[in-house]
Amino acid sequence: MKRVMGIINLYESEAAIQEITGHRPLAAVPFAGRYRLIDFILSSMVNSGIQNVGILLKSKSRSLMDHLRSGKEWDLARKRDGLFILPSDGASAGAGKGQGDVESFQHHLDYIESSRQQYALVSGSHFVCNMNYRKVLQFHENTGADITIVYKELDPANDDFSGCTVLETASDGRVADLAVNPVRYSSSKVSLAMYLLRKELLIDLISGCYARGGVDLLKDGIIKNLAHLNVYGYPYCGFVARINSVGSYYRHNMELLRPDKWQELFVKSGLIYTKVKDAAPAKYQEQAQVSNVMIANGCVIEGSVENSVLFRDVRVHKGACIRNSIIMQKCQIGENAQIENVICDKDVVITTGKWLKGDQNYPLVIEKGTVI
Repeated sequence: MKRVMGIINLYESEAAIQEITGHRPLAAVPFAGRYRLIDFILSSMVNSGIQNVGILLKSKSRSLMDHLRSGKEWDLARKRDGLFILPSDGASAGAGKGQGDVESFQHHLDYIESSRQQYALVSGSHFVCNMNYRKVLQFHENTGADITIVYKELDPANDDFSGCTVLETASDGRVADLAVNPVRYSSSKVSLAMYLLRKELLIDLISGCYARGGVDLLKDGIIKNLAHLNVYGYPYCGFVARINSVGSYYRHNMELLRPDKWQELFVKSGLIYTKVKDAAPAKYQEQAQVSNVMIANGCVIEGSVENSVLFRDVRVHKGACIRNSIIMQKCQIGENAQIENVICDKDVVITTGKWLKGDQNYPLVIEKGTVI
């Protein structure tokens, strides 16, 4: 996999999750107690042997850059290759050709051209999984594909298809059709926004799109050339969580309270790495009661916590009760407060005796730094 460079494209839709992404990109959204969404795709690349990774930023990038730093936690603080931050071109963003990713790719084309790798793996960050890309590369070379798209077959009855890219494949795996957010779904195969192709082809697609006024690499580069390219679909059968709305964010966090799902995501295909913060283990006082929870280090629990995810340095005071909720970093839950089906962003303070309750399908979101 030293022949493959990784590009994490953060031009992703945040329309249905703005309550959580108001001050951070989707890639920096906290997930599963102590991680950010970008940790999963970045760890998968590193575990697969990719040593050159570029992060194509969009906006609101301060929190993400603080999280990634030099890339040391992912073994990407290197003299050769390593982690490359590719900021958006602010000057052209205001008067550019659109809100797509092509202009940003074009702005950083020199980074792609100067990389010594033969292939490029382009991926977003909103699909949470733990994938071995060695198998994708082997499939790509065996089929002789120009582009390999990784997809997951979802259940139309239980999964949210809104805003996704659906593909149809022939019996040999070749992609026959590709549609972004179609009105009718003729297939249950959903693209995971992961594309493997030769670096030279990626450069040609970017240059061609930019020269012809295209704004979106998928729509204007891949879909418009589908008839002229050998595009194959690689089926992925492991755990996948698609984070595209507040509801999906809440549901998939709760899903990881099941030991089988947690094991599949964090253990089976390699470790997931994140920014290291040295803190004491969680402290449970004598009167604390916990059941089916995920609690990060630095927390102090004096009350009751059930079926919930608590991030680092959360303080649950005496008599407080938390059920079916997500409490992000450094929140304070006051004495005798009652919280159920709630998402508390960072630094939220719930004062003594307050009762807050959302619905499992529509959890209540408390914005960062709010005092109630």
